[in-house]
Amino acid sequence: MDLTLRPAAPEDAEICGKICYEAFAAIATRHNFPPDFPSPEIAASLLSGLIAHPGFYGAVAERDGRVLGSNFIDERSPIAGIGPITVDPATQDNRVGRRLMEHMLERVVPPRFPGVRLVQAAYHNRSLCLYSKLGFEARELLSTMQGPPISTEIAGYRVRTATEDDLITCNRLCHRIHGHERGGELLDAIKQGTARLVEHAGRVTGYATSIAFFGHAVGESNEELKALIGAADAYPGPGFLLPSRNGELLRWCLGHGLRVVQPMTLMSMGLYNEPAGAFLPSILL
Repeated sequence: MDLTLRPAAPEDAEICGKICYEAFAAIATRHNFPPDFPSPEIAASLLSGLIAHPGFYGAVAERDGRVLGSNFIDERSPIAGIGPITVDPATQDNRVGRRLMEHMLERVVPPRFPGVRLVQAAYHNRSLCLYSKLGFEARELLSTMQGPPISTEIAGYRVRTATEDDLITCNRLCHRIHGHERGGELLDAIKQGTARLVEHAGRVTGYATSIAFFGHAVGESNEELKALIGAADAYPGPGFLLPSRNGELLRWCLGHGLRVVQPMTLMSMGLYNEPAGAFLPSILL
């Protein structure tokens, strides 16, 4: 196929959003899971924001002027995050997705980025095989959690809004747990007013950009994550991502009325450190 790849432009948001919605809906429905996006308009709005953001790069695949799919990469922090990648269901199995992934991987060659991550739907065998062939390693089985807000406090763990004055402290905490900071994402969340942190014994011991599909959190222990989850008003998007092997936190969430919506897999290429604390990844990394 004579395929052309080019940078995404604002006018691509509508058609790419439609493809994004249809692609996720098709594979999810086939496996009896809810789609990641409730409508083409919501998907287009998300992609419009990514295209406009200077910290993201988007690529569009087209043939003879017809858009066939798109892919995005989050370049706000030292470890890059790929997604969402979507291909028109009518053109599946024509190597469009592979070309879009290879194009993005050309941008993350060290030393520019020491590592890259993505999260894929665990029931989607085809994407798991593609990413594995490209060199990604499966690192964590994740459970997408959703339900009514828990609305509870953890004694001794105070949650408050994060400000730019907290950025350095939170970055140090993230670096201690993951081996790298995620300051670009955190700064955006602070500016948007969604970032929260946890204070325990007179110091900052955890933070979250948001308890949501596109949000991440870190804490010295599960108590910080419980405090952040308990303080959230809602869990935007399909839900937040919880490492399934964290049995204590998973049982706590289930015991407070949350449910597992779908399984996902965290995959990485390049630098990856075993987390030295509790964490919730975002859909991007």
